[in-house]
Amino acid sequence: EVHLVESGGGSVQPGGSLRLSCSASGFTLGDYDMSWVRQAPGKGPDWVATISSGPGTTYYVDSVKGRFSITKDNAKNTIFLQMNNLKPEDTAIYYCNEDPPDADYWGQGTQVTVSS
Repeated sequence: EVHLVESGGGSVQPGGSLRLSCSASGFTLGDYDMSWVRQAPGKGPDWVATISSGPGTTYYVDSVKGRFSITKDNAKNTIFLQMNNLKPEDTAIYYCNEDPPDADYWGQGTQVTVSS
């Protein structure tokens, strides 16, 4: 059975940083394209970033380019999202999943709140 567990969220002021982690069990995430997706209050899910299997090519939504960085540690079976210069509009629950997402793999997510 596959489990994806997100962690690392919290409350920060604008301009702050957080590092999110997504740990996998029952699933070798390095074998798949993996993404971070976020859902803001009252809105639908939005794709944030993807890291490819193999060489780890990365892709970002324009609004986070230059501020967020997606990486992976295959030995730890974990992907990360380093978020710098956070803005209030980054407030959301952040989820990781395969890309395209598998409906059975959604975890609980981790809450990120950016507010002064």
